[in-house]
Amino acid sequence: MNRRKFIQLGALTAPLLSARKSFADSFDQSTKPIVISTWDSGMPVNAEAWKILSANGTALDAVEAGARHIENEINCCVGLGGYPDRDGIVTLDSCIMDHQANCGAVAGIERIKHPVSVARKVMENTPHVILVGAGAQQFAVENGFVLEPEALSESAKKAYADWLKKSEYKPVINIENMPVDNRIKKQNGPFAPHFFEDGTANHDTMGLVAMDVTGNLSGAVTTSGMAFKLHGRVGDSPIIGAGLFVDNEIGAATSSGTGEEVIRICGTHLVVEFMRQGYSPEKACRKAVERIVNRDKEKAKTLQVGFLAMNKKGEYGAYAIQKGFVYSVKSDNENMIHTSKYLI
Repeated sequence: MNRRKFIQLGALTAPLLSARKSFADSFDQSTKPIVISTWDSGMPVNAEAWKILSANGTALDAVEAGARHIENEINCCVGLGGYPDRDGIVTLDSCIMDHQANCGAVAGIERIKHPVSVARKVMENTPHVILVGAGAQQFAVENGFVLEPEALSESAKKAYADWLKKSEYKPVINIENMPVDNRIKKQNGPFAPHFFEDGTANHDTMGLVAMDVTGNLSGAVTTSGMAFKLHGRVGDSPIIGAGLFVDNEIGAATSSGTGEEVIRICGTHLVVEFMRQGYSPEKACRKAVERIVNRDKEKAKTLQVGFLAMNKKGEYGAYAIQKGFVYSVKSDNENMIHTSKYLI
């Protein structure tokens, strides 16, 4: 190709490239910022994160704020108000990850109100990724966190007393008693209560992923783990690549449910890798669910795991083993609870 033809070709293609760039910019602008979170209890969590995202704050600050909000609540599965292990002790797990693959986590930490913020301190102030147990508590206190009194919430006391009558460890799938459709109808209003009219509590681990106005992704997870677990048990929630994974080039994912099954497949890392292969967030979540189910179809009938993911376009999706997994979404265009599709 001679110089004249090259210049002519450049003149022809430049408007096309410009139009393509303009389309991409407009598409991106319509999908960010955005925050998604597990379960219907994610509605007020998203609202807290949105205060930061809507003010052009970072996704990292937003997910920490959202997680701290639910850690403040009396909830069966998150924070110091959560249900104890079989020894009557509340232990908390949390992790956080930003767009540069910086990450931090704590597991089995006791008497600290905001484990997600301790996890961020681990990420920012140490060369490590995860601290556990007494060491995590010591680190928290040394960094200004208050050691809270050893006390169960009233709901946790009652639940623990009832459990001690049989002392059986039998996790229940989707512990909410209210039908999913009714729950969504009730919570898609201006306020999303943490407890339903029949007294049942919202379920399970809180995982959230956000994209800020710059297009950067971050995520966080916080939980008190499975009720009445063995003391020292750690699930997927504080494990990077299991309960949470962020790849700023591709997307991010979080999970909720039986953590042991998520750990076995490095679940959220797997979801992100499926998105890297070109699958939509929903299809990527489904393929991860299939990986769990196909290993043992009979066992899967007694399990619940839900994955929730978002890609760099701001597209999101979820998939679960069983019916009942729901998730919450907040953006400029949406403030809704969605029902996840499911395999069984």
